[in-house]
Amino acid sequence: MIGEQDLSLTVDLYELAMAQAYQAESMNGTAAFSLFFRTLPRNRNVMLACGQTEIVRLIEGLRFSDDQLRRLATLERFQPWFLDWLARFRFSGTIHALAEGSPVFPQEPILEIEGPIAEAQLLESLVMNYIHLETVMASKALRLKQTAAGRPVIDFGMRRMHGLDAAWRGVRAFRLAGLDGTSHVQAGLDFNMPVRGTMAHSFVQAHDDEMAAFRAYAHLYPGTTLLVDTYDTERAVADLIRWMTACPDVDIGAIRLDSGDLGTDARQCRKALDAAGFRHVRILASGGLDEDRIHRLLSERAPLDGFGVGTALGAASDAPSLELAYKLTEYDGQPRLKNSPGKASYPGRKQVWRESDRQGQYIGDVVTARDESAPGQPLLLPVMVGGERLSDAIVPFESAVAEAHHRIARLPEALRGLAPASYPVAISDRLSDLRQTTLTRVSPPIN
Repeated sequence: MIGEQDLSLTVDLYELAMAQAYQAESMNGTAAFSLFFRTLPRNRNVMLACGQTEIVRLIEGLRFSDDQLRRLATLERFQPWFLDWLARFRFSGTIHALAEGSPVFPQEPILEIEGPIAEAQLLESLVMNYIHLETVMASKALRLKQTAAGRPVIDFGMRRMHGLDAAWRGVRAFRLAGLDGTSHVQAGLDFNMPVRGTMAHSFVQAHDDEMAAFRAYAHLYPGTTLLVDTYDTERAVADLIRWMTACPDVDIGAIRLDSGDLGTDARQCRKALDAAGFRHVRILASGGLDEDRIHRLLSERAPLDGFGVGTALGAASDAPSLELAYKLTEYDGQPRLKNSPGKASYPGRKQVWRESDRQGQYIGDVVTARDESAPGQPLLLPVMVGGERLSDAIVPFESAVAEAHHRIARLPEALRGLAPASYPVAISDRLSDLRQTTLTRVSPPIN
C-alpha cells in the first residue's frame, strides 16, 4: 500500500513534465482547474461526490522528500533546478468543493482548484484517483440502499475489491451513502460503522454434523446468525426449529441464505419458523446480490429482512468507472476551454446553485460563473485558501454522514429508483455566452 508520505510521486509522468515546462517558460500565472464529469455512467441517475475532505487534507501536507527527489533524478528527465523547485513545493492555492456526500450531476464541478499553474497541474492524477474511487463506491452503495426499501444492507465486499486501500476507503464511502454495516473490521472501527458478520460454510463443514456447528456458534455468540444452506436448507431449518423448541433459552437472531432460489427458500423458511412460533428470527440473504436481484426479490414479496452484498458492491460491477475530467478553465485571468467532439468544457470559475421546493425536495440546479447568483443555495464552498485548510470547512466525519443522509433524502423519488430518470441541470446564459466568446477568441473563424 502507498503511504501518505509517498503520495507526491502518485502522479502521472506528464504532470511533472508539464510542471517543468511551465517553470522553464516562466509561466507562473494563476490557473483554475475544474473536476467534473460530462455524462452519468450506465445505470446511474445521480452520483454521490465523496473524498473531498480527505483529498484537501492530503494536498495540504503534500511534500517531496529527499529520497523521492533522488529517485526522480534517476529518470534522467528533470533538471536540477526543477528538482530544487520540487524540494520547496507547497501547494499555495485555493480550493472550492462540494460537501462530502453531495448529489452531483453532469457538468457540475466537484472541486475547483486555483493556484500557480505548475502547482495545480501536479495535483491532477492524485485528485482524480481519490475522488473517483469514493464517488463510484458511494454511488453504487446508494443505489443498493435505496432499492432495499429500508432493510439493512451490509458490505461483504472486501475480498472482491481492487486492493486493500479500496476496501478500506470504500467503507468510508459506504457510510456516507447510508449502508448499515460492514464485515471489514479495520474500516468499520475507523469509520464508526457497525461491524457485522455471520459464519462461513467452512465452519459447518469442519464439524461432524451441521447441528454441532450451530450449537457451538450459538453458545459462543448469543443472538447470532446461522448459515443454513451448506447441505440442505429445509432440513437445516427443521433441525434448528426442533432444537430451539426443545431448548427455549437458545438465542438465534437470524438465519442466512447464501445460495439457491432465495425467494422460494425464504418463503419456506419463514413459513416454518412462524408456524413454530419463531417469528422473531430474521432471514438474511447474500450470494451474488445486486440491486436488480434485490428489487426482484422484494417485488415477489420474498420475506427477507436484510442483505449482504459483496462483489456487486465492492467492484461496482455494473458501472465501475466514472469519466472524471480535470480541465483547465482559466489561466492568467483569461478563460480557457476544450472543444473536442464529445469532450467540450465550460470556461471560467464556476458555482452550482441548487433549488428546492417548499417541502425541501431538490427540483433543479444551475451552473453559473463564480460571481453570478441564481435561485437556491450555492454548493461550491471554499475549503482551502493560501494552501491551508479553512478550520470552519473541516466537518467532523459523523456530521458529514448525517448531512449526506439529509441530502439524499431530499432527492426526487424518481432518482432513487432503478428506472432511468433525469434531473434538470441548466447552464446560465452568461456562462454559455462566455463559452462562445472564448471559443471565438481561441479559434477564430477562417475568412
